[in-house]
Amino acid sequence: MTSLSSGDSGAVPQYELYEIDTSKPHPARMYDYFLGGKDNYEVDQRAAERFMKAAPEVRAGVLANRRFLHRAVRHVVAEGGVRQILDVGTGLPTEPNVHQIAQAVAPDTRIAYVDNDPIVSTHSMALLDGAGGTSVVLGDLRDPHAILGHPEVRRLVDFGRPVALLLVAVVHFLAEADDPAGVVATLRDALPAGSYLVLSHATGDVHDDRREDAAAVYKNATATLNLRPHDRILEFFGDFTLLDPGLVKVTDWRPDELPEQDAPPIGIYGGVARKDG
Repeated sequence: MTSLSSGDSGAVPQYELYEIDTSKPHPARMYDYFLGGKDNYEVDQRAAERFMKAAPEVRAGVLANRRFLHRAVRHVVAEGGVRQILDVGTGLPTEPNVHQIAQAVAPDTRIAYVDNDPIVSTHSMALLDGAGGTSVVLGDLRDPHAILGHPEVRRLVDFGRPVALLLVAVVHFLAEADDPAGVVATLRDALPAGSYLVLSHATGDVHDDRREDAAAVYKNATATLNLRPHDRILEFFGDFTLLDPGLVKVTDWRPDELPEQDAPPIGIYGGVARKDG
C-alpha cells in the first residue's frame, strides 16, 4: 500500500508500484465526470455517458450527495465536537472538500483521506498542499484492517477519541462477495463512544426500473455498482443511533433550503449516526 502525506508531519512521501488501470472505467473518475471535472479518461467518459442515458438524474444526484456530505461534516464538527475525520473513498477532490468544510468550523480538525485510485491521491496532494492536519492514503475499503493500521492514518487519528467516519457514496461499490456488512462493522467497531458514522448509498428504491440498466454500466468498471434497498442500507449503521431525520434521501437530510419544484427523484440514501456509550 502506498502512502502520500501532507501537512505538519514533514514526512517524505514513499512510493511503491501501484499501477493506474486506464483500461477500465473507475468509479472515482466517473464521479468526477458527473460533477463536470476534468480528471478522467475517455474510458470513464464513455461509461459515464452510458450511465447518464440510463439514469438522467445522476448529475443532480451526485451534487445532492456532495451537499449532504457538506451538511453532515459541518454537523459532526460544529454540533458533535469531533476533531478527527477518516474519509474512506474520498474520490477526486472537489472544492470545497472535507478538510475545507471542517477546518472552516474548527481549524484544529484533522482529516485522513483514503482512496484506492492513485490518480485521486495525486490530485488530492495538489489540493492539500500546505493544508495542515491532513493526509492522503492509498488504500482499499475491502481491506479495512489495513486502513485502520496504516501509519499515516494512525498519525492523524487517535482512536481513543471520537472520530467521524465518512463512507459517502462508496459502500455501494462493495459486492456481496466483499462482505460489505463485515467491512463496515470492522470500521465501526474501531471507533470509540462519541464517534459518528456518515454514510450514503445508492438505491433503486425510488425508480420503477430499479435503475438496473444504469447499474449494469459498472459491470466492466474496476468496481461494480450494487444498489441496495433502504432496510439493507440501514443495517450498515449497526447499533449506532441515527440522528433525525434518520436514513432518508440525501436531499431530505437537514436541507439548507427547500427542494426545487419538479426536481428529479434522487436514488441515494444518507444518514448520520452516533456511537453511544
